[in-house]
Amino acid sequence: MNKINNLLMYIGLAAVAAQAQAQTTYPTRAVRLIVPSSPGGGTDISARILAPQLTQFLGQQVIVDNRPGAGTMIGAEAVARAAPDGYTLLMGISTLAINPAMYKKVTYDALKDLAPISQAVSLSNVLVIHPSLPTRNVKEFVTFVRARSGQINFASAGVGTSPHLSMELLLVLAKLNMVHVPYKGSGPGVTDLVAGHVPVMMPNMLSAQPHIKTGRLRALGVTGTKRAPGAEDIPTIAEAGVPGYEAVQWYGVLAPAATPRDIITKLHTGVVRALQNPDVRQRLLNDGAEPVGSSPEEFAAYLRSETTKWAQVIKAAGIKPE
Repeated sequence: MNKINNLLMYIGLAAVAAQAQAQTTYPTRAVRLIVPSSPGGGTDISARILAPQLTQFLGQQVIVDNRPGAGTMIGAEAVARAAPDGYTLLMGISTLAINPAMYKKVTYDALKDLAPISQAVSLSNVLVIHPSLPTRNVKEFVTFVRARSGQINFASAGVGTSPHLSMELLLVLAKLNMVHVPYKGSGPGVTDLVAGHVPVMMPNMLSAQPHIKTGRLRALGVTGTKRAPGAEDIPTIAEAGVPGYEAVQWYGVLAPAATPRDIITKLHTGVVRALQNPDVRQRLLNDGAEPVGSSPEEFAAYLRSETTKWAQVIKAAGIKPE
């Protein structure tokens, strides 16, 4: 019996040692950071800012992999269903909290199937128009659109995305009627907006700020409760004429659920260090985004609260699940 017990003990110790070795050597190969939207949008920009810093920290290449479609659900599901080994990560976006109320069928549960690592960025969206539109502030925009009920199109990053719902919230509060034109991500929508194919959009600051600075887009108001860093000359929509308006977008890094805790901890350390890098911080701030760097627990609590909030907004706006 003692021999059997000893054998079992050795087997157990060997398994623990093997697991510890696997975890302490992580990563031994490239890590994929899946972006659930098209290149050029804020999620993609944030991921590409972080990836080189994470590559340096981890000692392995962090590859940005764009998987757009289905309101960002294709990319999110790919991570939710991936092996929980730290080699497939998600650059999550606000739609993780929005989609449960927007769609009748979501094939994953963000609160159960994903492990939050850190919220990376918080940023406002911004109401921007093509310069050909004859309005220069929010009040003029509201008057212009109200006089052309149902005639003005607005672009979004897709049905149920933050740019979509941020605009829907404005339509509800300002009592406006516009036509929604969904794109597969902010990048294509902003491209068409700059080209004049669609006159209005509410993308995030990361996507819009370069075009605002060059005058190719005209900014009317930001969606947060305070003016965006690097864009203090743009008023909030609330102060510009729509009291009570407030909506922010966020990005964060997540892994599949059941990813070992020490891998989550290592990745969290890497993300926070990246966000603390002076060049990274300044680049984000210059484009109107605020670096965050929260703990896994804080990010999980925030994801739960955002899920509750947007379910209430969607219901109030009368948007039916698709």
